[in-house]
Amino acid sequence: MSHGWFNRARSGSVGLAFLAGLLLAGVLHLPHLSVAQQPSAPAVATTKPAPSGNVAALSDLSEAFASVAEHVKPSVVFIKSGHTERRQQVGPQFQVPPGFEQFFPRMPQQQGPDFQESAGSGFIVSKDGYILTNDHVVEGSDQVTVRLLDRREFPAKVVGTDPGTDLAVLKIDANNLTPAPLGDSDDSRVGEWVLAVGNPLGENLTFTVTSGIISAKGRTLALPNSSDRSIQDFIQTDAAINPGNSGGPLVSVRGQVIGVNSAIASQTGFYSGYGFAIPINLARRVMDQIIAHGHVQRAALGVTVRNVSPNDAAYVGLPDIRGVVVEDFGSENSPAQKAGLEPGDIIVSVDGKPVEYVGQLQQEIAFRQPGETVRVEVARKGGTHKTLDVKLQELPSKAAVASKDDDTTSDNANSSDASAAILGKLGITVAPLDDDDIQQLRLKPDQRGALVTDVKAGGPSYGELREPDNGGPDIILGIEDTQVRTPADLKKAIAAQKPGSIVSLRIYNAPTQTRRVERIKLGE
Repeated sequence: MSHGWFNRARSGSVGLAFLAGLLLAGVLHLPHLSVAQQPSAPAVATTKPAPSGNVAALSDLSEAFASVAEHVKPSVVFIKSGHTERRQQVGPQFQVPPGFEQFFPRMPQQQGPDFQESAGSGFIVSKDGYILTNDHVVEGSDQVTVRLLDRREFPAKVVGTDPGTDLAVLKIDANNLTPAPLGDSDDSRVGEWVLAVGNPLGENLTFTVTSGIISAKGRTLALPNSSDRSIQDFIQTDAAINPGNSGGPLVSVRGQVIGVNSAIASQTGFYSGYGFAIPINLARRVMDQIIAHGHVQRAALGVTVRNVSPNDAAYVGLPDIRGVVVEDFGSENSPAQKAGLEPGDIIVSVDGKPVEYVGQLQQEIAFRQPGETVRVEVARKGGTHKTLDVKLQELPSKAAVASKDDDTTSDNANSSDASAAILGKLGITVAPLDDDDIQQLRLKPDQRGALVTDVKAGGPSYGELREPDNGGPDIILGIEDTQVRTPADLKKAIAAQKPGSIVSLRIYNAPTQTRRVERIKLGE
């Protein structure tokens, strides 16, 4: 699916950059709802007897959907948010006085403040007026208004937001509200019916209910404004959602909220079949911190990571393709590095709890307390497993993470044996770094190695390594335990490896200034 399909949005008079949504329909039983069972509809006389068993089942299903919707709708709110922008002056520095515009139609008109308004959804989480919604519903707003199902409206205060999870908490001055019951998103299963309640397309279709199933779990998306600090573990659904559904609840057939509608996959900006919700277990952790402290404090291992590939799993002897690969360390003070973790390690559990993918690891670590110690189990080459104690640090500021050393001192990379080389087993061509490369790419001494200049289409490294003009250049810093400074170093190290074996490469990507680990199965 094209990354350009993913949108977030709040609906509004000015167009939506992004939107949300999701799903849900009801089911057969409502053990947690005290809803009176309605009698079956009387059979209609026909020449052929109606299949009473099937009719009763459909009637029960219909009643279940209606009961869930009736139970949840009083907890859902319609959110209007807006901010004032002063339009930029265009043209000469003189304008037509107010009231004389008709006499000077081609002259610049008076430019006043421009109030931009948008809308979204949310749901009540406490009797005294706390409301959970998406960050992008209220982002940058000067004023926020909340409308309840009974049409009462209240000005709302933004208690706090967390762009990393796209969540926000609002507060209105009201009592005896109906909070939505929160469920356990970990217990939800693919194929279960769910309902989405919200305000698609804004004010015209408020408090709309749609149904669908959970299509998948653990999704990550290329969302606008996402970063390496974003925590993504979306529930995917096929319930019909549209702009304005953002922040509304995704509800199980038990009438419990299991997700917060947040995004849709669409080329047009409207429903195209797939929506995504933030799991309520993740949202609850963020919400609790915002209510208690006004912001979210995160702990960190001090690593950059990615999901395991089939080659990674084979390299360390894992029976299943699961876990998280350590690609690099956030800084020299990384607690994971101090504890003994190494680039290429695969994290398979934290405190005995299995780790399947990146979003799961992020949630397991991020909401612990800085200074807390966790036991991290890693898998290494040959099936070796090791458990290390890591003392978590507070997630550093973006400024600290982004700081760079401007050292551009040259070294002796351009030795006589450092000429370009074609490496058939990897399916790449590499070249030595010259002084111009080092200066242009601003390479520090530990970022220099063999420059990837070409990747053979369909070869072993195709789609894994990046050449100039295609996301690169990548620079190969090492293979297995061997440091690579020149193409000759890499060529010698590759020659010692058997065709068909999987090798671990340490890579530095110059455009993004990041390190990573790639596991490549060598060709002939």
